Amino acid sequence: MIIYRYIAVQVFMGMLIATAVLLPLFSFFDLLDQLDDVGKGTYQASDAFLYTAMLLPRRFIQIAPFVALLGTVAALGKLAVQSELIALRVAGLSPTRISLAPLGVGILLLILIAILEQSIAPQLQQKAISQRAIALNQSAELGRGLGIWTRNEQTILRIGYMLHAKQAADIEILHIDKSGFLYGHTQAQLADITDNDSWRLTHVIVRLFTDNQIRMKYSEAARWASFLKPEDIATLTKPPESLSPIELSRHVDFLRSTGQDAGSYALALWRKVGSATMTVAMLLIAIPFVFGSIRSGLGNKLVFAAIIGITVYLFDQIFANTGLLLGINPVFVALFPSIVLILFALLWLRRVF
Repeated sequence: MIIYRYIAVQVFMGMLIATAVLLPLFSFFDLLDQLDDVGKGTYQASDAFLYTAMLLPRRFIQIAPFVALLGTVAALGKLAVQSELIALRVAGLSPTRISLAPLGVGILLLILIAILEQSIAPQLQQKAISQRAIALNQSAELGRGLGIWTRNEQTILRIGYMLHAKQAADIEILHIDKSGFLYGHTQAQLADITDNDSWRLTHVIVRLFTDNQIRMKYSEAARWASFLKPEDIATLTKPPESLSPIELSRHVDFLRSTGQDAGSYALALWRKVGSATMTVAMLLIAIPFVFGSIRSGLGNKLVFAAIIGITVYLFDQIFANTGLLLGINPVFVALFPSIVLILFALLWLRRVF
């Protein structure tokens, strides 16, 4: 038990050091990107630093697989260079039993990722995006020129931009009959969104298309029973990767129930699962990597591990974007790279041990 605790502490310290190196590095790139916008609107350097700080949990989740790889390689590599792994083998511990300690630390890392992914990273990232958009005098959604588009079976809705969570501006509603023909168009300057899904439209123009005629009616205010809930609107205005798994799952169901393309949101959901499996894969890769090259220097191990991490990251990004472009099943796209890596790691483990 003491030996396992010792190895686990070494692996934990290795992951801590890897985090201390990688997280500031990725955050520095984020900061450089944000500094380009300083001076636009009311966006200042302090806003750029705050935005970067609020993205830290998201960046940690993204680099977690590489933290697991480099941290484990650094810890076990150090033990190997100092001949401590040999001493443990002589004492009767098999490589499999030695591997239980880093796997235990990996489980704790996965629990931390799950907590951050569900309750901390999405809220901070969404708040950062919103505050940045306000400072830059931009819509936090898709831009004032594009708006937000969504629909159900017989209604197409366009929201120009959100003034705040309960009020939208520049509203257009297209009404379609069961045959797929447009029979009405509603345009409103503002929409107050209530909790009972009833919108109060103001400065409303309604156009009805019947018998080759267009009838138009203007009213100061009107009620519209929306098919969108307030939380659905909030989800539409956020990048898919900034949503929690529960939010993504609910929104995928909503999009599919209304006949819309849910590909990007489904891929974002399954990539969160894929990130966890990739972390496991990196842990499994690190163990035979160290045992299989026990005589080489620690520096060489870390350089080779970094090359593996970069290669896997680039392949994962390319494969995900290609899969989304070609419409490949998001479950397959998200999990295939990590599953292949896990199978490779298991074969390597079997050969080394």
